[in-house]
Amino acid sequence: MTVGMALPRIDAIAKVTGQALYPGDLVMPGMVHAKLLFARRPHARVLSLDATEALAVPGVVAVFTGADVPVNEYGLAHYDAPVLVTPLDRLAHVPHALPFDGIVRHVGERVALIVAESEELAARARDLIRVTYSDLQVVDSMFEALQEGAPQVHPQYAGNILQHYRIRKGNVEAGFAQADEIVEGTYYTHSQEHAYLQPEAGLAYLDEAGRVTVQVAGQWAHKDQEQVAHALDVPKEQVRIIYPAIGGAFGGREDMSVQIVLALAAFRLHRPVKMVWTREESIIGHHKRHPMSVHARLGAKRTGQLLAAQIDITADAGPYAYTSTKVLGNSTVMCVGPYEVPHVAVDARAVMTNNLPTGAFRGFGAPQALFVAETQINKLAERLGMDPVELRLTNVLHDGSLTVNNTPVPSGCSIADVVTKCASASGWGMEKRATSEVHDMIPNRNTALSTKQGRGFACGHKNVGFSFGAPERCEAKVELHGGTAIEYAVVYHAGADCGQGAHTVFAQVAAEALGLPVEKIRLVVSDTARSGDSGSASASRMTFMASHSIRGAALAALRTWQMEARPAIATYVYRPRSTTAMDPRTGEADPNITYGYVAQSVEVEVDTETGLVTVRKLVCVDDVGHAVNPQQVIGQIEGGAVQALGWVTLENFVQRHGIVLTPNLSTYLMPTVLDTPDELQSVLVENPDPNGEMGVRGMAEMPFLVVAPAIVAAIHDATGVWVNELPITPERLLQALAA
Repeated sequence: MTVGMALPRIDAIAKVTGQALYPGDLVMPGMVHAKLLFARRPHARVLSLDATEALAVPGVVAVFTGADVPVNEYGLAHYDAPVLVTPLDRLAHVPHALPFDGIVRHVGERVALIVAESEELAARARDLIRVTYSDLQVVDSMFEALQEGAPQVHPQYAGNILQHYRIRKGNVEAGFAQADEIVEGTYYTHSQEHAYLQPEAGLAYLDEAGRVTVQVAGQWAHKDQEQVAHALDVPKEQVRIIYPAIGGAFGGREDMSVQIVLALAAFRLHRPVKMVWTREESIIGHHKRHPMSVHARLGAKRTGQLLAAQIDITADAGPYAYTSTKVLGNSTVMCVGPYEVPHVAVDARAVMTNNLPTGAFRGFGAPQALFVAETQINKLAERLGMDPVELRLTNVLHDGSLTVNNTPVPSGCSIADVVTKCASASGWGMEKRATSEVHDMIPNRNTALSTKQGRGFACGHKNVGFSFGAPERCEAKVELHGGTAIEYAVVYHAGADCGQGAHTVFAQVAAEALGLPVEKIRLVVSDTARSGDSGSASASRMTFMASHSIRGAALAALRTWQMEARPAIATYVYRPRSTTAMDPRTGEADPNITYGYVAQSVEVEVDTETGLVTVRKLVCVDDVGHAVNPQQVIGQIEGGAVQALGWVTLENFVQRHGIVLTPNLSTYLMPTVLDTPDELQSVLVENPDPNGEMGVRGMAEMPFLVVAPAIVAAIHDATGVWVNELPITPERLLQALAA
């Protein structure tokens, strides 16, 4: 048995000793270096670009603009963003000019790529490029963007609306008319920077087969390959993507950063080309979590039965689609919470602005939606005089319940069990401990009269796998080598390990299926030339999907082995059941394969003189279906919870008039070890998911989802104040207390 064991990570020694190579560590003979010229202005026409002085610098090899990109567009959902902005004086000479090219739409827009014999020379040449801009009106507010006569941010999206979803389930007016209590509020959530350890970096070259090869950190190698091939206008097979060690991702590496420009330079120059971004370049150069404004109403009977919910969501997409359509879809599906509500009306829109593009970030729209849904539930519990856990258990989904999309929740719905176990683990039903007892338990802390304690509870759900009819597949190949007995197995899989330990899981699943010790499993991973498409390391899907594909390939290889083929080779492509898109009028859909479920209880301490909120205890209960590696699951829970704690209380990403005011880690504060809870208790629930191989259920995003509403409820318990806007900085909390 290897599945279920807390085996050490297979890459642990290499990473601890420094043997593991990240993209920034790679070198090749004859390598040149690249730098990007970022626009650093939010909205402007690029009238002209003069690289004469830059090209005169000894050691400068080339300067590329959008005019040098064969098909100057990229995008995960839509090809709607330029790889490099083409100056208007060159655009007239481009054979296939694109309607969105020639204009800078955010400060991280890339205007030119400079290649030189050293990084220092490339940076010097970059600073000598002369660009003439004609500034345009900046649209930095989603509400300004929706006003009549507002400047059109992108020519493809009329009225600055990228996407509008609506749900109409039952009769929401009739539902509210029957309600004994109604709670209503307007909520605001903010941007967040991914801040992964390794900034964007990569090395591109032509491999032995003449393929344009890019070694880079990403989340979906085959989608990177597809976008690079599209931009270079070459067959996909002429592009190869390899992922070395990846220094974190959290959704931030789903969209393009250095991949296409490095490929372009290597393709044109026939030399290896390397680029490493600075932290500031990383912060302005990749997308952020979506800021959202949400107005919500929730009605219930006096008994606690939910009757009606009405939610209006506005999300800031920035100037390009990226994954905003899918993120908004998730917010639409999750904004009522994991509850059965008979009457629902939701309107959700993603709006184009000149702020940085927004896209995938751990939770993918669910944290914003559940912050609203769960705070509404906690407010309703107070209004009804009910225990928040009791109110939840009165309304949570069960197998057969109709979701917000008016279709049955996928089988294996376990939110009631998760809520019950969280209440038990945190001692929720017990009376609050005396203040003196709490003080005795936590030494060296402020015991001033201004310090108040409170507890909060929240729960949520999130899709596992792609949604809304997006095609799903995950491919694996297994080779069995040996004579009479299997001596070792080789597993080929493209799945990315972004630090979550996915490759260790791959080895454990293969070993389990083959009946081999994990030491006999050899992995060939994250290389488009050697394995089929695995899909993205996102949507909490990689363990779920890879378990199916690897086990399927392993069992097929065993059957081939029994027929005495040596080596025995088998490929298996797993395709889960299909999902469906939301009906544009009603929102009816079967949007997701399955869900993950989480509940959290937090205990906070609030200093009412300084506004400082300290989370003393956090209990996180996740249904993981079947923990392939329990130690790694606990690591995910701890990391996700602390990352969410940063989003809620510390991380304040500020843009004003389209300019980033927090462009480095000295102005963008993140949690350190001193900001983590004194006690972080991870509880694993293992209700096998009937939709998953071996009962596995994805969980990487779940610990992030409901930290915000749990903390808000705890602050209210301590102070009597509800906070409807994130982040809960000391200044914001003091203002709320004063009001």
